[in-house]
Amino acid sequence: MNRMSQRLLLVIAGLLAALVLGLAVFWSPEMAERPLPRAALPAGGDFTLQSANGPVSLKDYRGKLVLLYFGYTYCPDVCPTSLAATGAGLKLLNAEEQGRVAMIFVSVDPERDTPARLKEYVEFFHPNMVGVTGSPESLAEIARRYGVFYARQKVETAGGGYVVDHTSDTYVIAADGQLVGKIAHATPPDQVAAEIRKRLTQP
Repeated sequence: MNRMSQRLLLVIAGLLAALVLGLAVFWSPEMAERPLPRAALPAGGDFTLQSANGPVSLKDYRGKLVLLYFGYTYCPDVCPTSLAATGAGLKLLNAEEQGRVAMIFVSVDPERDTPARLKEYVEFFHPNMVGVTGSPESLAEIARRYGVFYARQKVETAGGGYVVDHTSDTYVIAADGQLVGKIAHATPPDQVAAEIRKRLTQP
């Protein structure tokens, strides 16, 4: 290996070390919720989408704390990680607490995610999760109001196909239907449960 190659490797190693250090400084795994003032949150608001059991509206859940997640069933890693953690967090709640919480999974891939497929998918993570989707136009409008990003990316494989890059936070909606916070991706189940309990005790 010549001196030029050695220097290049040292530069790359230094950049990687700086990246890791930066992540260590700014990543706070103990912080389940992203604390944002109400004014800094997106508008959110009501919507109606389709589930395997018929139309589902956010207003159907007035009086309950709602956890809202945007993703898709063919997601290879981000969605399963988030839903598994949230589902496990819900199972840490007692029966009375679980009765006051709802979880809605909105698929941003209506081309492949039928209501029937969504029902089977979400119930794997928790029996009370509801999977919904809608037309591309309605999904885009709802996502805009919640500040959600998603975009299809073609995958170069033998069979073709695509993935969907998307926002990975879980949105927390209070009993009055107002968006009040977010739970970061891959928050551990005990912290998910703690965040839910905190919200349930707030007026």
